[in-house]
Amino acid sequence: MSITRRGVLALPVLAALPAAANAAGTVRIGYIEPLTGNAAAAGKSIQQGVELLVDIINTPHPDLAPLPLAAGAGLPKLGGDKVAVVWSDNQGNPSVGQSDALRLITQDSVVALCGAYQSNVTLTASAVAERYGIPFLTGESVAANLTERGYKWFFRTTPFGPDFGNLYLDFLAYAAKVGHKTGKIAVVHEDTDYGTSVAGSISEAASKRGIKIAQDISYNANGTDVSPQVLQLKNGQPDVVIFISYTSDAILYMKTFKTLGYRPPIVIGDDSGFSDPSFVTSVGDIAQGVLNRSAFVAGKPGSLTYKVNALFKKRTGRDLDDTTARSMQGFLVMCDAINRAGSTKPDAIRDALAATDVPANELMIGYKGVKFNQQGQNELAYSLMIQLQGKDYVPVWPLNAATAKLELPFKGSA
Repeated sequence: MSITRRGVLALPVLAALPAAANAAGTVRIGYIEPLTGNAAAAGKSIQQGVELLVDIINTPHPDLAPLPLAAGAGLPKLGGDKVAVVWSDNQGNPSVGQSDALRLITQDSVVALCGAYQSNVTLTASAVAERYGIPFLTGESVAANLTERGYKWFFRTTPFGPDFGNLYLDFLAYAAKVGHKTGKIAVVHEDTDYGTSVAGSISEAASKRGIKIAQDISYNANGTDVSPQVLQLKNGQPDVVIFISYTSDAILYMKTFKTLGYRPPIVIGDDSGFSDPSFVTSVGDIAQGVLNRSAFVAGKPGSLTYKVNALFKKRTGRDLDDTTARSMQGFLVMCDAINRAGSTKPDAIRDALAATDVPANELMIGYKGVKFNQQGQNELAYSLMIQLQGKDYVPVWPLNAATAKLELPFKGSA
């Protein structure tokens, strides 16, 4: 899918950014997230995770080696300068994200930007960064079209739409092999860049395998009633329903399932709203057996994933969720690139990002590594399938990564 710059302000190109880009001994990075609004729980969790990483980078954590920048204090190739994050609240609004990016660059003098959770906000914010020649990295936005704009300054560490389409179809092939009906697939998606892009990627992957999507149901991302969509599903009786939804929508669909007495055999949530900490808190009891994708699993005691999760849990009282962990990994890649650049000049940071080649054993997440292609997409990103069993999501596929047995059909409120 292509992206236009419709809705992006015609911004003047700066002759030169402010010379004093950072306070003495501090490298300022802008972070744009939804800290209020419908996705606030996800945004605030990302903020907590990134603030933990700032502490890990700025103070010695030798027990976290070989995690980049953990063993020492600050950025060694910049004389030990500390990392500081300048936060902005995009409110889940693309126009606000756009103005946030402009302010962070021109007034707050950040050297790079990260964010912005919702793909349609990342779209507008990164367009501003591209115009001003400032590196922008997203660790969480997954719309395929974000890396199809020919941008020089945009990078993405997370898996994205085409990865997920193949992941779900590979998983469903396994489910069919062990005796579950998977032939009739419905895709339900919100109507912004995130939902339409991922739905398109799933349909494209299915088409390449000779599989027809039985139902493609779009809904208004700002709607408050999904009864018509659930009734469509109830009438269509699909074997599998894949949801591409943000938090309030994911919660609303589970509640509407219960109200209308509908329980599809297999329910898959495309991360986002289903990974939001408030999802399990709000509807975990009526969403038992829902499947989800994840690139983060706490892992075995002693592993980097386990140690970072333990630090996060000590701070927040809960385990890391996938979205927060993906965002943290993206931020760490950005900080590592700034350190490798040995400079806060945008061109140097951009070149260091393009040259990134981080092996799996130096990551706090389950990717196979981080290495960007010419479009700025991480070629080594990876996900697995998890399932809500009790109060926690547990890995169930692929089998070599599973810690629990797949339980089907979807139980819902049973």
